[in-house]
Amino acid sequence: MATRIAIITARGGSKRIPRKNIKEFCGKPILAYSIEAAVQSGMFDTVMVSTDDAEIAEIAKRYGAEVPFFRSAETANDYATTNDVLSEVLAEYEKRGQTFDLAVCIYPTAPFVTARKLTGAIEQLEQSDADTLIPVVAFSYPPQRAMIVEDGRLVFEYPQYLDSRSQDLVPHYHDVGQFYVFRTKSFQKNKKLMVGNILPLIVSELEVQDIDNLTDWEIAEIKYRMMTNGGEKK
Repeated sequence: MATRIAIITARGGSKRIPRKNIKEFCGKPILAYSIEAAVQSGMFDTVMVSTDDAEIAEIAKRYGAEVPFFRSAETANDYATTNDVLSEVLAEYEKRGQTFDLAVCIYPTAPFVTARKLTGAIEQLEQSDADTLIPVVAFSYPPQRAMIVEDGRLVFEYPQYLDSRSQDLVPHYHDVGQFYVFRTKSFQKNKKLMVGNILPLIVSELEVQDIDNLTDWEIAEIKYRMMTNGGEKK
């Protein structure tokens, strides 16, 4: 049977929203939502939080995650990537004699992640020959109709689509920045999530919100209440 780990990445430093990863969101620390979704899914042998911060570690444990070790200085700085953090976590578990077939990286500010969504995503990847599954959302307006400013004037970046109807253009998608499901062997070979054979999990705009400032935070809370009031959160 496949072994699985949930890795929730939650460092202490946050420039735009101080203490962002444990700031209260609709009644509890935002980190709690990612932990609870992973635990409630019942899909993981281990649910862990990778952090460099003692307060985050205590909150993580309170909501059911493990914090078996702290991040190194190299993966706790502003320049470390998610790939760096995941590599370090998997290597540290290997040193302790634990390996996993599949991992899910979950961001700590992802209250729209649910146990049901994680379960479905894992099953979808495991039933395929793909290396990775990434949740994506369609751009709200076709990028083919993008305009840029040149010498103070608007011009179409892709003039070949000037007369195209929106509904005739191929949909484009972007990463929602919530979680990634991946086979650990593929990741350890490439050291990158965004390469190889990737499956999409298309989600609705209601379930997506970048949280980079306090206005984003308030919008996310509104969307979360809409989602939960509508019975979507399971």
